[in-house]
Amino acid sequence: MRLKSAIWVSAYIRRCHLEGAFAVVRRRGAEEAGAIFVKVSKLDGTAALFAPAPQSEFDEARPGDRRFAPVVPGFVADADIEKRLERELKFDPDFWIVEVEDRAGRHFLDVAG
Repeated sequence: MRLKSAIWVSAYIRRCHLEGAFAVVRRRGAEEAGAIFVKVSKLDGTAALFAPAPQSEFDEARPGDRRFAPVVPGFVADADIEKRLERELKFDPDFWIVEVEDRAGRHFLDVAG
């Protein structure tokens, strides 16, 4: 059974804070099952964006886990990430945006691949 999006986001933000990174909910999505996007800012004008991984990337032994995949390779201009999030909003108005600020670019996510 998968955790509700709101509970997962709350736990993820707590984890970021425990690791010394600042994290905040920038946009609240659907409480139960809204898709979660994580933007990681290195505070130097660059950022990375992670989105839910495709279903083919999930481990059948752990169906409740959330896995993520990078939307773009590495860190790119912050403006490019914002444009991508604007396009996503037109497609799915129920998604979450969590923004993490960490100079080292740490994301603390389970990344597929």
